[in-house]
Amino acid sequence: MVDKQIPVILDTDIGSDIDDALCLTYLLAHPRCDLLGVTTVSGEPEKRAMLADAVCKAAGRDNVPIHAGLGNPLLVPQRQTVAQQGEILDQWPHASDFVSNTAVDFLRETIRSRPHEITLLTIGPLTNIAVLFKLDPEIPSLLKSLVMMAGVFSFPNEHVRYPVEWNMLLDPHAAFIVYDTDCLSKLSVGLDVTTKCCMPREQWGKKLKGGVLDLIRDAAEVWSRQSPIITFHDPLAAAAIFAPHLMEYQTGLIEIELKSSMLKGMTLWDPKISKTNNRIATQVDVKGFFNEYFQTVEGV
Repeated sequence: MVDKQIPVILDTDIGSDIDDALCLTYLLAHPRCDLLGVTTVSGEPEKRAMLADAVCKAAGRDNVPIHAGLGNPLLVPQRQTVAQQGEILDQWPHASDFVSNTAVDFLRETIRSRPHEITLLTIGPLTNIAVLFKLDPEIPSLLKSLVMMAGVFSFPNEHVRYPVEWNMLLDPHAAFIVYDTDCLSKLSVGLDVTTKCCMPREQWGKKLKGGVLDLIRDAAEVWSRQSPIITFHDPLAAAAIFAPHLMEYQTGLIEIELKSSMLKGMTLWDPKISKTNNRIATQVDVKGFFNEYFQTVEGV
């Protein structure tokens, strides 16, 4: 008997780092995930929507609503102008008729249709979500929870070389809006834990085989021009929804730095202020996570 399903919407910048596609694959495969839709964000959002659709189709799921979102940050210059993994689209079936800027309307309508039921999982810059929260200030209170792959909360440490996480760096003002907004439950899975979940090329080359994982391997080959290592940032954030026992958590205050030109988007963490709805992941069972991930996706 399958436990009660959890309705999820995924907001993603799939097409740059490979972990977004790995995360989407996990959601599509998980028996408890009711994936209500996917929205894309950052440079070339329509191409990112095509990639999301290609992953869904390769997984045998051509009924997942996919909407292209905002392509540029709110105020800072765009650092992520292209979706490099789009070059694999010629090899895989996908829809290509995505209309620009439909993501925020989709998010708004879907969340309003199912108040207090939906978990919103964000694994890219928070541009779509900030605009959604400003457009309809009631939306945050209508979510069941907001789970984000975002931030660095203990710096310096042996795994993190720069104090500003990529999603925060890409749109710091959007991050400020989202973190400054009250939600019933807000969880950040940051680089403190995600950077512990790495897989070298010789290992992922063997593991990413069969079904939709063939597509993921093709996309990973594009990513490997930047790095031979895959870090499972985004899948770990998704696992926090379905296998929360794999991590430890702490409550505290999170503020976003905006004044410093060099550290804009830095997540400032204060665990001494516990009367807050902000939680962060602090520890992860790495072996347990990889078992959870591959047992879920293998054979899909």
